[in-house]
Amino acid sequence: MTRLLHLLLRRMPIGWLQLTHNRMRLVAAVAGIAFANLLVFVQLGVVASMNNVINLTYTPFSADIIISPPSPQLFGGALLSRRIVYMALADPGVAAATPLHLGNMEWKRPTGMSKVLIVYGMAPEASAFAGETISARQLAMLALPNRVLLDSAFRNIEQATNAVAFARMSPETPMEFEINGHGVSAVGSFSLGSGFGYDGALFMSDQTFQRLVPERMSGTLSHVLIRLKPDADPDTVVRRLTADLAAEHVQARTIAQTIADDVSYMNTEAPMGVIFGIGVFIGIFVGLVIVYQVLATDVAAHMKEYATFKAMGYPHRFLLGIVFEEALIIAFLGFVPGALLGAGIYSVMGAATGLPLGMTAARAVVVLIGTFAACMISGTLATLRLRGAEPAELFG
Repeated sequence: MTRLLHLLLRRMPIGWLQLTHNRMRLVAAVAGIAFANLLVFVQLGVVASMNNVINLTYTPFSADIIISPPSPQLFGGALLSRRIVYMALADPGVAAATPLHLGNMEWKRPTGMSKVLIVYGMAPEASAFAGETISARQLAMLALPNRVLLDSAFRNIEQATNAVAFARMSPETPMEFEINGHGVSAVGSFSLGSGFGYDGALFMSDQTFQRLVPERMSGTLSHVLIRLKPDADPDTVVRRLTADLAAEHVQARTIAQTIADDVSYMNTEAPMGVIFGIGVFIGIFVGLVIVYQVLATDVAAHMKEYATFKAMGYPHRFLLGIVFEEALIIAFLGFVPGALLGAGIYSVMGAATGLPLGMTAARAVVVLIGTFAACMISGTLATLRLRGAEPAELFG
């Protein structure tokens, strides 16, 4: 390691030699940085998982524009009147519009446990609005009453015992079960997975939705999905719809803007997002304090050596370079175990919760750069006493 650093720095690796001189201090510093990195990785992983879950909830359907209640979340807000569908169709840029019904259900399993479902309801003939995870063919399969599509990524649904039923699931061999006191037939599946507050999802026709959720009046809906004509500009149509529907207390947005608003709300306003966001800053602060303490102690312990360098005519930037060398070495040595532990925590949390958690190269690079930056800041603060001080003062 000494020879490698000598080649990279083109000088004696003084910082490395000072760190290895007291190995216990080096181990403590590396462990502290690894712990701070682990905190940041876990918090960033959960935040990224929340964002991924939000994006996944939009995949069963597709649209150019969505008309929603004045709420930033897909599953939230008041209900809309069906007349908004016809008002939207009156716009010259709109090619098609269809209601989207959303809700929550409790599914009591034979094991005695209850599962929370998010439920989508849409007209089987609305094939133009089929999304990434629901095909137009699957949508057409829901025309008969009480037919549903079951989430294949359901959390803890005893799939080991239901593997055969899942594999055979089709209109000819449906998987029968009961929910909300109604018998339903799962004739296909789609992949959505669990999220924060629910274990899986169901997709069904609008008519089946009304049967299973009787408290929802037939004339109400959650959102209106809109497809535009090929030559229509989405932003222009959004402005017209906003003006035409001003009295209805709704909002018209492109689907991209809707998802962005949902993600922004979760990260900046929802309690869970704010808590995990604060956790990221706590991890960074812990890392700053640990590195500063280690480097400041090291500078104090080698004050006479630094004074000798200054007496020999070495500039302050040379001394700062030694401390930066130590900071970068500590940052790298602490990052490696922190990243490995973070990847392990992701695997454990993902397996336990079913959430889309996993280490990504982009996140690892961001944390590594952040670790280097935090250590450089701490190194700069640790050398403040050396700047402008005379060698005699340092010896004293």
